[in-house]
Amino acid sequence: MGTSEGRDRDAISELSSLEDAVRRRLYAYVGSCDDPVDREDAARAAGISRTLAAYHLDKLADAGLLDVSYARAAGRGGPGAGRPAKRYARAERELTVSVPPRDYGLLAEVLAGAMAADRSGTAREAVAEAARATGRAAGGPDLTAALTACGYEPSPTDDGTIDLRNCPFHRLAREHTELVCWLNLHLVRGMLEAGGQPPARAVLAPRPGRCCVVVDPAQPEPEPEPEPEP
Repeated sequence: MGTSEGRDRDAISELSSLEDAVRRRLYAYVGSCDDPVDREDAARAAGISRTLAAYHLDKLADAGLLDVSYARAAGRGGPGAGRPAKRYARAERELTVSVPPRDYGLLAEVLAGAMAADRSGTAREAVAEAARATGRAAGGPDLTAALTACGYEPSPTDDGTIDLRNCPFHRLAREHTELVCWLNLHLVRGMLEAGGQPPARAVLAPRPGRCCVVVDPAQPEPEPEPEPEP
């Protein structure tokens, strides 16, 4: 497992790959895509040549920030189709650095374990109230900005739904899924309340690779009742 100091030293070395502005752009683009991207698309998004993109993408992969796979373009296969193209996706592993060493993740694990052991439901309701209050404090008129600031990576869809591409508590969610989903739900509902929107827009919809919460399209205002005729 290694010491905290050793993990921080490794993380600093790996995160230093993002010091370069081009690599930050490439990493942000790859992270914004649902599917692995090839070098051509990444180069186009970053406004650089394919050769330069390939160099920086491989450096990010060497640092453990991107995962690499191989696939042919859609519709291409069989003899003469050429070699599968190298594709990149954001790695799931997390990198954090604390100087001096701190381990807030361990504290969260202890608290989550204690709450999971509470069979009375009191701790669960306390989590909901605290999460909602935190969401109200973090929210405001711009819901997208509030969600982004909290690490959710909101992605609006064509039908008005806001998909949350990242769970800010992913590491904890793997061990305490139900509790973290409950927290996420009420945190986002608090943000909606802060912006004067119906909190019920936030609903649970667990899917692989996403936060367990989605924000449904805005509910239309009810039509006013017609005035009675004299």
